[in-house]
Amino acid sequence: MSKEFLRRLPLFSGLSEEDLDRLYQMAEPVFVPAGQLLMEEGTAGDALYVVLDGEYEVTKRSGQQEVVVAVRGPGEVIGEMSLLSKVPRTASVRVLQDSHMLKISQAMFQDLLTSSPTAVMAILNTVMSRLRETESLLMQHEKMAALGTIAAGLAHELNNPAAALRRSAAQLRDTLAEWQRLTLELAALAFDQRQTETVGELREEIVKRATAPTTLDPLARCDRESDVQDWLEARGIDRAWELAPTLVELGWDEDALEQSTRAFSSEQLSVVVPWVGSGASAAMLLDELRKSAERISEIVKAVKTYSYLDQAPIQEVDVHEGLENTLVILRHKLKQGINVMRDYAEGLPRIEAYASELNQVWTNIIDNAIDAMQGAGELLIRTYPKDGHVVVEIADNGPGIPDEIQTRIFDPFFTTKAPGIGTGLGLHIAYNIVVDKHHGQIQVTSRPGATCFQVRLPVQLGRGS
Repeated sequence: MSKEFLRRLPLFSGLSEEDLDRLYQMAEPVFVPAGQLLMEEGTAGDALYVVLDGEYEVTKRSGQQEVVVAVRGPGEVIGEMSLLSKVPRTASVRVLQDSHMLKISQAMFQDLLTSSPTAVMAILNTVMSRLRETESLLMQHEKMAALGTIAAGLAHELNNPAAALRRSAAQLRDTLAEWQRLTLELAALAFDQRQTETVGELREEIVKRATAPTTLDPLARCDRESDVQDWLEARGIDRAWELAPTLVELGWDEDALEQSTRAFSSEQLSVVVPWVGSGASAAMLLDELRKSAERISEIVKAVKTYSYLDQAPIQEVDVHEGLENTLVILRHKLKQGINVMRDYAEGLPRIEAYASELNQVWTNIIDNAIDAMQGAGELLIRTYPKDGHVVVEIADNGPGIPDEIQTRIFDPFFTTKAPGIGTGLGLHIAYNIVVDKHHGQIQVTSRPGATCFQVRLPVQLGRGS
């Protein structure tokens, strides 16, 4: 390496001959073999390096993955970020092939910045360029990671009603076969007109009761099932232990059964009551199928509305609908122990907004709140109109954000999570969407046990103040 080589580098091109000579004398040439980890994300930085030859891969942890953000070659600088901001390394660097570097210590680097305005400008240009490159790449990765998280949550949410639907359908097949057999036996009985009318009334009663099953505490249910089973056994009805829970589920007790079946003889009861029980089981299974199908439909509708598929980017948005759809998307995380409370203003005006991106704001804020509360706590969502704007407040009772970092939480790459857990872009993305795209405001107030993000959005896009 020669001084002429250093002079050709943008970082050092403006140094005086004296400064360049001093740098040349104090800088430490180093050899780094292929495969060595030169820097590790999260560790302290004590020097920067100028690449003389070879290649270096720069990676950043995002979730469980290592994302390659750049490959550096001869003449490029590595490791300046942690020296400038005095924070741990923001990325890892691995040597791809045997290489030679120039190591510049932190003290020498500070001295260089103090003595050379040109070096300051060169470093500033390098830093800004790298921030733009890294932010662009990681924002795309963040979106893909968020999509993967949402997809995993939706798969979990869809699996529950789908499994219930499949289970109910399988049970319904056997139950309908039994009910058909009992219906044939029922038809073979010699009923008079009054008994025939009673059978018709029972059929209607089964359908009515199946849509509104009774609600009892476990002890009361157990007592009633025991009483109904005794009533059935006293009349010689087979499988009383199996029929009793079904009949109780639909609200029958011994008095209701006595009233409904008094028109039948003991011999007829041995067919009529099992027929009622089998019909009740079939009706309840059909209602479960309906509820499962409606739940799946609700989730699919929420996803479609959340993403605003096949619609123009700017919409007249119902903020409440967007918030509710976001809660559906995150339900798999909320139901672990988060109590969601809503304080929605009635008649809240619709707003002009980039609908899908606005839902990303709600997702990022609520997801952060869930993580802060470690899956257990209270989440309050409040909305109200104010001075031509719609205000949304999302508050949690987590540990809070320390005062000294509250002003930095919207900065790109700033995160309090361990390396690889977060990219530090979630709230930065939310800030850009609210402030830059919607001309709104986003701010946070926090103390232990009470953190509140307030988003203020103009009703008409472009007229916010």
